[in-house]
Amino acid sequence: MTQPASLPPPGARLYLRPIWFADTPAGLPDGATLRLAGGLLWFQGLEVQWMGPGDAWGKTQLPVAGFADWQARLPDALGARAGELLAGLVAPRPALELGERVLRFDTPHVMGIMNMTPDSFSDGGKLIGDPEKAADAGFAMQLAGASLIDVGGESTRPGAAPVWEGDEIARVVPVIERLAKSGAIVSIDTRKAAVMEAALAAGAHIVNDVTGLTHDPRAMDVVAAAGCPIMLMHTPSAGQDPHGGKVDYRAGTASRADCMVFDWLEGRVSACLAAGIAREKIIVDPGLGFGKALADDTRIVNQLALFHGLGLPVLFGASRKRMVGALANSAPVAERLGGSLALAVKAFDGGAQIVRVHDVPETVQAARIWRGLRDAALVAG
Repeated sequence: MTQPASLPPPGARLYLRPIWFADTPAGLPDGATLRLAGGLLWFQGLEVQWMGPGDAWGKTQLPVAGFADWQARLPDALGARAGELLAGLVAPRPALELGERVLRFDTPHVMGIMNMTPDSFSDGGKLIGDPEKAADAGFAMQLAGASLIDVGGESTRPGAAPVWEGDEIARVVPVIERLAKSGAIVSIDTRKAAVMEAALAAGAHIVNDVTGLTHDPRAMDVVAAAGCPIMLMHTPSAGQDPHGGKVDYRAGTASRADCMVFDWLEGRVSACLAAGIAREKIIVDPGLGFGKALADDTRIVNQLALFHGLGLPVLFGASRKRMVGALANSAPVAERLGGSLALAVKAFDGGAQIVRVHDVPETVQAARIWRGLRDAALVAG
């Protein structure tokens, strides 16, 4: 006889992760599968994790078809929370209307990275000081299949020196103006309110803040007033170094990085909603590499589908990051394409709606192959 799935203790904090993915729901019993976030993935099971009270931690797995019965055995508060998380997992993500452009989230997108800096860890110095050359690079990303271009004027590598907002504005605005006029969807990668204002005035559509609107006290108000989409990334520090304030994510033998990052992002989403930012304009990013050890990053990658419980599009950024080098015999930054592509495909398998990358043509090709295989699996039945 199959044992019933175990229950969390009263007062615990719940998390749901889709598991047991199916090639297609066709041919399976009604109610045996659910669609993840209105996208191309279907899952047959759920892994439930819980934390607390105290330092208690546990998990259980159950089929989708058995979720309602399991939920009914929970205390009212936990049952309501479980239902809320499941609703977040399956709710289709509304498209973003960005002027004449629309960004839909039923299939994954590639975001091209454009660093207008002299010192970024991967490609700093190649484009700074030459807006025409930078714009041409952005146009090439578009032609290669990038859905949006992320322009930044300050390096966020560990130990990077802070940049005066005036210099940051001077670096990014001429490039954003050119890209926006071409019809590209542009995001501004900054944590400074003044840079956000200047970039949005120059034609940027989206703000991408690596501190989740915690660094600059004015940033939240700027985004709310602009009514623009915001990408909230997790970092443990709102100070000058976004890699500072590292957190010990471990509890006994069970790593909890994914759960603790989930809680932080959920708190930032609540803060945005309270400030008047519309829920349908929020995107979340677990912030790989920022204040996290390799074990934390790998767990977040493997548990990525958990973040869909927030009910929002998920942005994934691992391109050329140190975890690739750490897992690939200390490969230098310039030799991390293979690892970056492997992580991008892993992100697609976890339902990520946007993957932020340096190597656009190669990642777009990987995304198209992934999409073709998913379409074939769904049709084949």
